[in-house]
Amino acid sequence: MPENSTEVTAAGIARLAGVGRAAVSNWRRRHADFPKPVGGTETSPSFALPEVEQWLRDQGKLAEVPLRERVWQQLAGHPAGAVPALVHTGCALLLVRDRPTAWLEITAVSDGRMATVLHLALNDLLTARFGPATEAGDGSGGGTSGCVRAVHTPTADELLPSVPLLRAAAELAAETGARQAFEFLLGRQLDANPRQFTLTPPGLAELMAALVETGSRPARTVLDPATGTGALLRALSRPTALYAQDADPDLAALTALRLALNSTIESCTVAVRAGDTLRADAFPQLAVDAVLCHPPFNERNWGHDELAYDPRWEYGFPARTESELAWVQHALAHLREGGTAVLLMPPAAASRRSGRRIRADLLRRGALRAVVALPAGAAPPYGIPLHLWVLRKPGAGVRPSPELLLVDTAEPTEPATATPASGGRDRLDWQAVRSAVLDAWEPFDRAERTGPEPDAPLGRTGQDRPGVSRVVPVIELLDDDVDLAPARHLPPPTAGGGPAELTRVRDRLTETLRLTATLTPPLADLSDPAHWPLTTVGELARAGALQLRTGGSGTGPGPVLTEYDVLGSTAPSGTLPATPASTDGPPEEPVLVEPGDVVVPVLGGGTVARVIDEATAGAALGRNLQLLRPDPAALDPWFLAGFLRGTANNRQASSYASTATRLDARRLQLPRLPLAEQQRYGAQFRALAAFEDALRLTGRLGGQLVQGMYDGLTDGTVTPK
Repeated sequence: MPENSTEVTAAGIARLAGVGRAAVSNWRRRHADFPKPVGGTETSPSFALPEVEQWLRDQGKLAEVPLRERVWQQLAGHPAGAVPALVHTGCALLLVRDRPTAWLEITAVSDGRMATVLHLALNDLLTARFGPATEAGDGSGGGTSGCVRAVHTPTADELLPSVPLLRAAAELAAETGARQAFEFLLGRQLDANPRQFTLTPPGLAELMAALVETGSRPARTVLDPATGTGALLRALSRPTALYAQDADPDLAALTALRLALNSTIESCTVAVRAGDTLRADAFPQLAVDAVLCHPPFNERNWGHDELAYDPRWEYGFPARTESELAWVQHALAHLREGGTAVLLMPPAAASRRSGRRIRADLLRRGALRAVVALPAGAAPPYGIPLHLWVLRKPGAGVRPSPELLLVDTAEPTEPATATPASGGRDRLDWQAVRSAVLDAWEPFDRAERTGPEPDAPLGRTGQDRPGVSRVVPVIELLDDDVDLAPARHLPPPTAGGGPAELTRVRDRLTETLRLTATLTPPLADLSDPAHWPLTTVGELARAGALQLRTGGSGTGPGPVLTEYDVLGSTAPSGTLPATPASTDGPPEEPVLVEPGDVVVPVLGGGTVARVIDEATAGAALGRNLQLLRPDPAALDPWFLAGFLRGTANNRQASSYASTATRLDARRLQLPRLPLAEQQRYGAQFRALAAFEDALRLTGRLGGQLVQGMYDGLTDGTVTPK
């Protein structure tokens, strides 16, 4: 085995061969020539990747593995670690893209010679792209004395173990492009180590970028002082200079390469530095058009003791518990006059008493322009509805505004026929959030830049939307608390949409009650219990009369029918992941529901079965659901669903785990009846389902009417009769 050969785990072997881990265990037991472990532990051994690839190739199991999977396994098993390997790969991909001829010449030699020549080529390229390894700085904002760029030039010895990986990565770049190849590998690394990184979701990054790119003075030079993986700067559309800093040297290097590979403007400056931003600012004299920042939250060790007399604290010295307000003032210190900053903030920063004096000064001087409450799930920590603060640098040519825009997207309005949204990052409608925020911000920003109408009253610039946005006079906020949480200052939505909407809801409720009375099933004649010959779902499946499928796997676009949708008889509300969460094999295709399918929840032991209609067809089958697809020539779907809902039937087919009841659909029983008789029963079951849907809608409309009346009576929009 070559020295420093890349190692791969059993999970990596399974992905290479497109099988599960159990198959790899079987190969190790059954094949004496299977490669021996070279590292790892007894319970989690690792193997030499070249030996594994050769064995799989000899066994005919490697032919269909995509190139990108082989590249990822080489990177993940790199002897120096995945992150240094990813940095080497990013450097090589930058050379492939910017100097393809030089790359071809370099790869035409042996691995040892290639490492030496590549070191020299990368040093020249990285110096041209990111500046010299150490900058003296001229005091104009380009850097500080002795500042080290984020991407150092790897030595020939460091590059030697990476040469096979770099050759394979260049092949991948030839297929997909250098930027796409790096994004794929970086995305895999982030997915494989989710707890090591605090990520900014793409939808949030695009919204924050849109806020600074709106208006007559779009951002051209932008700084991110807590850059992480560079998601915020990457979301910008027309930058000419990007500056970034991060305390983690590895993240700073990856961000620099990511931005350089992503830049669509060859003249765009990319300057990324590693270091503690608050304690050691790499760009002390820099003034930019915009600052985007997702800072760390609730840091106690941010430099409170040693930074007491720092000139950045123009609006007040932040308390030890107010690290976020230190980041706010750091952002303002780097803006040119009239420049815009957008920061992601915890909601507590808008109301903590320890920060009220700084918040008050930000308001008095017109630096804080808007506070936006986001839905829970917008960014980590996902259980908290975070805020966006939009700030503008005051100056001689910037008129301080006496108003603050407050926007609340944390509680999206649900239609009357929908069940309450469960929230969460997988259910966020980023397009709706973006529209709500920009629809409020753009006219407010435009009015501020052009000036208000003569004699226009404060707080009435046209952006007030009950429950969503309001332009608040600053004087109203300067009380003892200076609480800037949007929900505390926005007028609630008009009760149920106002008296007119309440009238519509009442009329619809009346119609639904009338329909419910019509659909009420008639009393049936009493008779003795039937003694039909019975069969089970399992027997029908073996006979080919129906198919059994289980949901929960697959990736890609499109809606997902969840167990909550089945229980509530609502439209599909889930989404599939964009990339596979597991590395144990190739991604599976999702199970798509078709008209006439019967879907049954696995957990809960309840009597629920849903027949799929045309409106729901095409959705993917979610987790904890079983699908029964009857052959229409043998089984009527409504007959099947109706008998599956029998209480005694469900009890017989249920088993009990430690915390839940689980339904085994194969044990559910059905009577053996001719198709015509099945259809007669099916028609009755279908009528019962329509009656049940009407009752469910009646409950939702009744609840909306009652709450609307309570709200109307308490806010004065409805008066007692």
